[in-house]
Amino acid sequence: METILIIEDDPSILLGLEKNLRFEGYHVLIAKDGEEGLKMAIDFQPDVIVLDIMLPKINGFEICKTLRKNDIHIPILIVSAKNQEMDKILGLDLGADDYICKPFSIRELLARINAVLRRKRRYDQTTESIQFGSISVNFSAREVQKDGKTLEISPKEFELLKFLIQNKNKVLDRKLILNKVWGYNYYGTARTIDNFITKLRQKIENNPNQPKYILTVRGVGYKFSLPD
Repeated sequence: METILIIEDDPSILLGLEKNLRFEGYHVLIAKDGEEGLKMAIDFQPDVIVLDIMLPKINGFEICKTLRKNDIHIPILIVSAKNQEMDKILGLDLGADDYICKPFSIRELLARINAVLRRKRRYDQTTESIQFGSISVNFSAREVQKDGKTLEISPKEFELLKFLIQNKNKVLDRKLILNKVWGYNYYGTARTIDNFITKLRQKIENNPNQPKYILTVRGVGYKFSLPD
């Protein structure tokens, strides 16, 4: 389930976007001002940001500028009543991937979201392996090595690790992890995830009691962190 963050201060537009995107099957996060939206973008690293320009506290242009300055390359779709050519040029120059003027049809917005997501998926699929510290993960071979030695990883442990890595630096709640890794028809509990996380830490972390990569986010779930 892909996550979309909506940063919009108009209650009616925000509600309409949230309802329609949830109906389309997306996991939706909402922020009602620029300061909250910027924090959520950094903390949760959504798949797409739907961003208004005229926001309280921090405007949308500043959000684009800050994210790109910090090498956060989440696709950004600006939706704004500012329809002058210079506004569009500025938004795109600051790092937005698309710009749509209000009023807009929900069908057009969905089409544009799907377009940026298709580009993102194609990019993600080009990554067949990843290395962090002494760990090497080969997605196509479904193999995990530590210090050059292949680890014994069960299919479900590998799927969990893969999902965490693909969503690196995002805070993932337990329900989302359970649905994506075990499936929507699985009637497990948060304890199921906790047990598998413990097993993964014992295999890939140098100190499982003080993990460097698979971090606990208290009250929410987990985050796979790749330190600089």
